[in-house]
Amino acid sequence: MDIKFTQVSNSIYKTEDCSNPISPTIFCADPTAVEYEGRLYVYGTNDHQQYETVGDDGKNTYESIKSFVIFSTDDMVNWTYHGKIDTEAVAPWIISSWAPSITSRVEEDGLTHFYLYFSNNGCGVGVITATSPTGPWSDPLGEPLVSQSTEGLENCPNPFDPGVCIDENGVGWLSFGGGKAPDGTNYMPGVSRIVQLGDDMTSFASDFVEIKAPYFFEASELNYINDTYVYTYNNSWDMRMEWDYDTKKPSQCSMSYMTTKTPLDTDSWEYKGDYFPNPGDCGLDYSNNHSHLHKYNGKYYMFHHTMLKQSKMETRGGFRSLSVAELPVDEENLVFTETKTSAKSNVTQIKYVDPYTENSAETSFTSAGIGYEYEGTIVKAVKTEEAGAWIYIKGVDFGDKKAEVFSAIVKGKGKIQVHADQMGTDPVAMLEFDNDEYLGVYNKTTEKLEGVHDLYIMISDPDVCIDSWGFADMHIAYLLM
Repeated sequence: MDIKFTQVSNSIYKTEDCSNPISPTIFCADPTAVEYEGRLYVYGTNDHQQYETVGDDGKNTYESIKSFVIFSTDDMVNWTYHGKIDTEAVAPWIISSWAPSITSRVEEDGLTHFYLYFSNNGCGVGVITATSPTGPWSDPLGEPLVSQSTEGLENCPNPFDPGVCIDENGVGWLSFGGGKAPDGTNYMPGVSRIVQLGDDMTSFASDFVEIKAPYFFEASELNYINDTYVYTYNNSWDMRMEWDYDTKKPSQCSMSYMTTKTPLDTDSWEYKGDYFPNPGDCGLDYSNNHSHLHKYNGKYYMFHHTMLKQSKMETRGGFRSLSVAELPVDEENLVFTETKTSAKSNVTQIKYVDPYTENSAETSFTSAGIGYEYEGTIVKAVKTEEAGAWIYIKGVDFGDKKAEVFSAIVKGKGKIQVHADQMGTDPVAMLEFDNDEYLGVYNKTTEKLEGVHDLYIMISDPDVCIDSWGFADMHIAYLLM
């Protein structure tokens, strides 16, 4: 049953020694995140939709992007791909959909409601809602929340790239902006805005107020940290000819941040500095810049995008991929430590994978030769695109139970081998199957693993679908055998 190494996929766009990009299979950008039931859900602009439209030789001009992608994790290194949000189907009035920003709140019905704001092309902001982080989604307004004709935004020509947060009082806040005001300058474009949201999160409870953000360009985001509102944004490519602050000038197209206790007082916002240079200044390809800061399990992470996957695929169309870095934050003084990215950047795994439960096959650190089978817009299973495809799961803790059985829910014809720690080792488990429908298959392990291991799940043939996998200890093995 052994799969020969000549059959192993070399379609490798993320190596086993680097945490980034988050996904080796999907181009995506402009991250945002929300925590729910112990998992961190990350959303992004679906650059892959543009890539599938124009192909390897095409350019990412964004106009074909009308959906978002969803990932989640509970260990920060193995990521589950959940599928897409079809924004065009939910809100048919959109031109295109970019740059999501999401938040959640438990409402009077006892349910957690998710509010996802997004750019309607470069000319406005929409909002869709759900009571699950993966949907289904609905459009509460049937039109943009913010547009170029919204009263009070006459001097904000491109009211896009929203950022949302909810403060300790349950009050929602929305920021956005782009372009240049009629009296704006490169130094002070005059177009960054913040507004208090109504109780319904889909209306306004204040006037629009300017945030005087130097060299503002795009990518507004909001956080609420230590009773303080934190505004982050992408500054422009313009030369820094003017500068009136005690802090150093921000590097071009880097991420900057500002803070205040009183967000509707335009003069209260304090510029603090820049915290993330352009990836091009970190040795990667230059690109636009967009980040999201999120605290998860007591640690701050900065989500951003780079051209890492594109570079490995040797396509040059400007297709972006999501990455994550740990960002030290002094909460008391609200100081961010500048963080850089690289082709070998890593984050720490915060918990191990439990092999004795049903594990989604869509969850992995990296993979090769892998695509997906969908039910609507949600991923049902991974689907191999070529012979010798494989999935790599990092940090699986077998403890001292000595796994006796390996099982998987599969569809198709083929063989699976599981290798511990290295692909070239003897397999610890093997399956063979020929199913037209999803069925559970199992077999005794050839080695009884203990302790922590990384796993390679290798698949012999194309068009094999794997929904889930797991191991069982001696007691379960006895019942099965």
